[in-house]
Amino acid sequence: MAAPPRSPAPRPLTPVSRILRLCLHALLFGLLALAAGRAVTDSAPRAGWVVAACAVLAAVYAAGVLTPAVHRSQRAGAVWLAGLGAAWATLLVVSPDGLWIAFPLYFLELHLLRLRWGVAAVAVTACAAIGGFLAHAQSGAVSPGAFLGPLLGGAVAVATVLGYQALYRESERRRELIEELIATRAELAAAERDAGILAERERLAREIHDTLAQGLSSIQLLLRAAERSLPQDAPALEHIGRAREAAQENLAEARRFVRALTPPDLERGSLAAALERLCTAAPGPRVRFCLSGAPRVLPTPYEVALLRIAQSALANVVRHARADRAEITLTFMDASVTLDVVDDGTGFDPSCAPTGEGGFGLPAMRSRAETLGGLFTVESSPGQGTAVAVTLPLPLEAS
Repeated sequence: MAAPPRSPAPRPLTPVSRILRLCLHALLFGLLALAAGRAVTDSAPRAGWVVAACAVLAAVYAAGVLTPAVHRSQRAGAVWLAGLGAAWATLLVVSPDGLWIAFPLYFLELHLLRLRWGVAAVAVTACAAIGGFLAHAQSGAVSPGAFLGPLLGGAVAVATVLGYQALYRESERRRELIEELIATRAELAAAERDAGILAERERLAREIHDTLAQGLSSIQLLLRAAERSLPQDAPALEHIGRAREAAQENLAEARRFVRALTPPDLERGSLAAALERLCTAAPGPRVRFCLSGAPRVLPTPYEVALLRIAQSALANVVRHARADRAEITLTFMDASVTLDVVDDGTGFDPSCAPTGEGGFGLPAMRSRAETLGGLFTVESSPGQGTAVAVTLPLPLEAS
């Protein structure tokens, strides 16, 4: 018959909680009706006073049930319990049957007050019930049951409420876990969808760059060589010139497609700008970006690979390294470009790094670098931080 534990922002009652409250209401009103009925049928000397005391107690109880402040504020609940106690004490004075009301009062006190105050109120209520019974008992009619009954009732009420509250807290924890799981699944689904879109955009950009764009560039070079090898008055020169112009236009169009398929992080500027934004937005440790050497325009697959490796390495720093500082360095050299991600975190043993799901993602970074003919290295040891480096050879047109 215990109600759910109080909370600052009470949740809507569940069907079980609603049934328990209805049972508590029915128990109290039923006991009051029984006490008033016994006083009337037995023609008790103070039957009128008993009926009036029962009516006052029922009215005070109903007023508290219908007052929202009682359920939201402990102070209001304590005031209501004090009023109930006064009305109940009056009933105890005029009728020994008021002893029965102690049992529903136990649950109200444990529900509306803090645990230690609720247990103290239960003890006081049990003592008052015993005192009321002794005051009405005739000489020699006192038995051990007069003491054990209220005490055992209070103990049962405390055990019941504590057990129910433990079950309620466990249910709330499970509900929160389920809500978190649902939210996490939705976030994962959205992240997987976005990752799939980005991966497909990168794949299309790489395919267009490595096949169509390179093929059109080769066709243009071959047509230019053929144009130079023919005499100035050759009839085919006009057709070769038109073919070369068409190849040039289509090559420009292919490059526009590649730029359109570039990841959003690279759409707003260069690779260096994207890495600097990445450092600024990173949560947790302080991250600094350094640029070394003369920047130059890199092919889209190179920029995408370096950006993704930096994002993955920095994500590992935030999630696993527990670092205070990290630094991302992009270095342009004559024939290569190097990306370094260094942190002062806990470090790890690279030979024992996990490679499955939930690991550091090192195989994915290594695969990106090696796909472009680059070199990927990891230097780390427990307690000594981590340094991730990737070096990509610059293509002829970028060097």
